[in-house]
Amino acid sequence: MQQIAIDTVQGLHLGQDVARFAMRSATATAATLVLDARPDDSAPERRVALTHEPDSDRWHAEVPDVRVGDTYHLLVDGPTGGRHDFDGERPLLDPYARGVVRAPEGAAARWTSVVVDDVFDWGDVPKPTVPLDRVVLYEANVRTLTSANPAVPEHLRGTFAGVAHESTIAHLQRIGVTTLELLPVQAFDSEHWLQQAERENAWGYNTLGFFAPHAGYASASAREAGADGVLREFKGMVRLLHEAGIQVVLDVVYNHTAEEGLGGPTSSLRGIDGANRYRFAEDDSYYDTTGCGNTLDTSVEATADLVVDSLRYWAREMQVDGFRFDLMAALARDADHVFDPAHPLLERIRQHPDLQDVLVIAEPWDVGPDGWRTGAFGAGTLEWNDGFRNTVRQFWLADVGQERRSGVPGAGIGALANSLTGSRSVFDVTRGPLAGVNFVTAHDGFTVHDLVSYDGKHNEANGEENRDGSDDNRSFNHGHEGATEDRGVRAARGRSMRNLLGTLFLSAGVPLLTAGDERSRTQHGNNNAYVVSGDLTPVDWSDDEDAESMTEAVATLTRLRAAHPALRPSRFGVEGQVTPSASRMTWYGPDGGPMTGEWWDQPIHRALQSFIESTPEHEPYDRVLVVVHGSGRTRDLTLPVREDVLAYRLAWSSEKHRDHDRHRPAGTVFTAYGPGIHVFEVV
Repeated sequence: MQQIAIDTVQGLHLGQDVARFAMRSATATAATLVLDARPDDSAPERRVALTHEPDSDRWHAEVPDVRVGDTYHLLVDGPTGGRHDFDGERPLLDPYARGVVRAPEGAAARWTSVVVDDVFDWGDVPKPTVPLDRVVLYEANVRTLTSANPAVPEHLRGTFAGVAHESTIAHLQRIGVTTLELLPVQAFDSEHWLQQAERENAWGYNTLGFFAPHAGYASASAREAGADGVLREFKGMVRLLHEAGIQVVLDVVYNHTAEEGLGGPTSSLRGIDGANRYRFAEDDSYYDTTGCGNTLDTSVEATADLVVDSLRYWAREMQVDGFRFDLMAALARDADHVFDPAHPLLERIRQHPDLQDVLVIAEPWDVGPDGWRTGAFGAGTLEWNDGFRNTVRQFWLADVGQERRSGVPGAGIGALANSLTGSRSVFDVTRGPLAGVNFVTAHDGFTVHDLVSYDGKHNEANGEENRDGSDDNRSFNHGHEGATEDRGVRAARGRSMRNLLGTLFLSAGVPLLTAGDERSRTQHGNNNAYVVSGDLTPVDWSDDEDAESMTEAVATLTRLRAAHPALRPSRFGVEGQVTPSASRMTWYGPDGGPMTGEWWDQPIHRALQSFIESTPEHEPYDRVLVVVHGSGRTRDLTLPVREDVLAYRLAWSSEKHRDHDRHRPAGTVFTAYGPGIHVFEVV
């Protein structure tokens, strides 16, 4: 039996004879821990006053007779007005509660804290070790990943157990996923306006508690067992994924909480020490850089401690392998709300001994002033590369659509080449291409299928009259808006999807695939499906020829990426030097000769051939040829003649029904019949 101890002193912790509770508040005047009456006991609730340590923000108490499964809350009193929102009779969640469940019907609060038992048998299953250049991320929502999968038992669909089901794991292994990135699983609540409309937040970016797994994602039997059952099911999921060699990364939301704006549903931090947990403007209104009503003030030590303690708990006790930080720029603002790439919180996350083996992935922006910070987070942090997303969509969809309408695409091929090589214009040479997480789609926005099927968003189901969601989609419907039985349109859409995903997996950097894109998942044109669940958003696991074709394409691409170190360099090369684990790229034009300025810049051309060679450090020498043709016009391309090449073998093409086995001698003419990307192995 393995138990991993975390030396967090905050919250309620069981001991041999007595439990201990601690919290932090610099502005409270009184605080009480209330243990609720037990359902099987006639004893009433018990109240324990907390002692305030002089000249500090720390409060604590010893609490006798505490059992696993006990529910409890806090009552905290203090000043009112200005930045304060104290109410000594309002029940509050423990910010460090490791169990959070709905309060009983008729209770004064919507949620309550629960005492849990952290003991779990991990079975000596280690965390998988995946070199960063081999990481393939897969972003998924716990509910929608398996809620429609007939291979998962019905009672486990849409749950932590469903994610860990053997059929789910087999699918992830088939398509080459090394690292599962789950949308928020920390306890969350729907926004107040959604509750009033009897709707729910389907994504989870509205955190209630930073230490407790979301009970709504546990199976019915686990929920019936209480917070302990929820905790065990989450840990069981992690253990089974680890046994299969798959890492688990959590999308975490530390930039704001479910308490929303001033006057919102005070459930925890605001009622404990709101003046020191949230950012304020000079007029005592919230200074909000998240667009969610509030922003946590991580320049305050106690707030930063809360974030670090939570990360340590999930990394050590819950054994997760990394974190993707929602709106991470908000966490890196100083006391004056200015972004600081050397923010003390970022340094603590990078340097803490308990966090040395975890992936740290930033969504490198927020909605505040100077909030777009892609490329600014420094060594040790991976960053979502939104520039890659925009460039790839523009090249394969918006430009091709423009070519169909006007006869000329919008731009040449230079920007796409920069993306293929790891976005060196964005990430410093000392960080290398693996600093960037490349993605074409994510949870917010169109799916890959919808990118090629809709020119505009269709968010009517969200109840906001189609005003929400981005209008900058860079999509192309291929001549018909939405679903169609037209075989020509469907074929063109399939090729465009393969172009998008082919570019994703053939580019330098860390690729991130959105769950269901390999199954041609559609949201019927909805590009902001955070309030939509049911039959609109789940991954479609039905027996479908197009979905199977896309799945096999992704599986082939990840196998190619794994087999060819030339496609996954960890460093940028330096002119005139041999840089280990970089890749040397020689660029050829459509005629097989060196690329010229005209080939790079003129929209009419949009074709290149990239001969990529690895510079060996840990793996054998490797080379491949990647051919890109970004026009709807058929074009003959001459495969480059080189002294070190006899022939090329087509290993993968976004054009279906290609001959993949025949050797083509150097200098052979290869005909590209439409927008496409092709990978040749060197013979």
